[in-house]
Amino acid sequence: MRQVQISIGQNSRAGLKPVNEDSYGVLIPDGATAEIKGIAMAIADGISGSEGGKEASETCVKSFLDDYYCTHQSWTVKTSVGRVLSAVNRWLHGQSQARYGSGEAMASTFSALVLKSATAHLFHVGDSRITLLRDGSLEPLTEDHRVRMAGGRDYLGRAMGVDVNVDIDYRRVTVEAGDVFVFTTDGVHDFLSDTEILKLLKAANDLDGAAQGIVEGALAAGSDDNLTCQVVRIDDPGVDEVDSYIERLRALPFPPDLDPGMRLDGYRIVRALHASNRSQVYLAIDEATDERVALKTPSVNYEDDPVYLELFAREEWVGRRLSSPHVAKLVEPAGRRKFLYQVSEYIEGRTLRQWMDDNPEPDLAEVRTIVEQIARGLRAFHRREMVHQDLKPENVMIDRDGTVKIVDFGSARILGIEEVARPVRPEGALGTVGYTAPEIVLGAPASPRADIYSLGVIAYEMLTGKLPYGDGLDSRRAIDRARYTPASNPELAIPAWLDGALAKAAHLDPVRRYDALSAFTADISRPNTSLVSQSAQPLIQRNPLGFWRGLALALLILNITLLIALGNSGG
Repeated sequence: MRQVQISIGQNSRAGLKPVNEDSYGVLIPDGATAEIKGIAMAIADGISGSEGGKEASETCVKSFLDDYYCTHQSWTVKTSVGRVLSAVNRWLHGQSQARYGSGEAMASTFSALVLKSATAHLFHVGDSRITLLRDGSLEPLTEDHRVRMAGGRDYLGRAMGVDVNVDIDYRRVTVEAGDVFVFTTDGVHDFLSDTEILKLLKAANDLDGAAQGIVEGALAAGSDDNLTCQVVRIDDPGVDEVDSYIERLRALPFPPDLDPGMRLDGYRIVRALHASNRSQVYLAIDEATDERVALKTPSVNYEDDPVYLELFAREEWVGRRLSSPHVAKLVEPAGRRKFLYQVSEYIEGRTLRQWMDDNPEPDLAEVRTIVEQIARGLRAFHRREMVHQDLKPENVMIDRDGTVKIVDFGSARILGIEEVARPVRPEGALGTVGYTAPEIVLGAPASPRADIYSLGVIAYEMLTGKLPYGDGLDSRRAIDRARYTPASNPELAIPAWLDGALAKAAHLDPVRRYDALSAFTADISRPNTSLVSQSAQPLIQRNPLGFWRGLALALLILNITLLIALGNSGG
């Protein structure tokens, strides 16, 4: 991506107070981190009267700027910042109690902005402010969390460190070149109106001069508090044009067809493992380490398809950032690549589809083991705010030791990457009909429940050899007409409680599915009678009184019949 370009102006003073308890800062990371995580900036104001106010504001800003970039790259900005601020708030509250015996001794306001791919993500608590200057006018982007008291006095209703939990305001704003964000503490904006701040901004020759002029203006207006102003101008939001983006995707040429014995960037081809119209997979030897690897090359059929190139690049990005024994590991190529390809661990074994063909009547315990391992692999995706979206038997490998691994991540949804503006985006459902959740087919964004649906369908197919809704579900009409086919079958030894778990996992309505993989794996391991439909439950469970009445009536009839028979035989 084209790099985001910003200009910064800053000024901060203690004013009439002996100590400056305000803190502020901007962090511009290098290279790909700036594209994936963005640029972070913040301002904080230690609450007046708090013994640890200065340390609190410094901790808020420094921890935010440092720790945000330590969060996983696949997480959204909101998730990443939320995790960081929650940890910082709990630390401040704990230190406040431990050091001072008070819940408000280390408290601070906090206002932050993460600029990522032409979008400003704002986080705010307290009464510091962020204001946007655009087209010659100022627009407030934050709201002061002040509570007015009788007599005109007020106090902060929310701040960092005051309680063990904190409610942070969040909003998104699309940015344009020339936008100016103005960060101020209350020592500034309580004494200068927006009109006066706008006038000082326009009068300055540069951003440092603007920040200084605003601080000095507030001092002249009678400010008796610490004063801080940070001004950030967006010079270039950093969004690629379509042509330049596609050109970057095409930076590496497609490799030629590979035959056994050929070499490619330090890899010696042993044999072809798989080929389709979209890709080829080869067993290769890394000549530097003598290790066997799988080498995946793109099909020349898609050399001019930017969506295909985007998905191919996405698959490598995902595979190199997930760590689970149940997810195939993609590795960094041994040397500098001259061609476009992927390198992953070599899994010696068979696909789940081949296993199903070899085991048409599997043992229930084996099915549980496989499903549980797939669930562990999916959990690695979901913890990183990713959804696989194309889980099917062909995308699950079982090695010779029985370890199950999920493969093929080209269709994965990555929430953190979706926040990066890309001129080229896939359209429509990316998964395989029959295994793709119906909400994806209908155009809704995939959630972890979509993967739970796919896993439920796979478990159903492993046990029955069929799909719960047949081969359709490729359109709204098909989805509306679809009906679940019960899997419970005495011949297959599938009890009603197990069918209930499968039906819930593969429910057409995502709201009525499991919301956690662990709940599904638990329910296929032991009976959950709440999932058994009334019609499938034994009468003694559905209507105990009716059962015993019916049994008594049947015994009465039987006794009468026997008495009649005995009477007839005696005559």
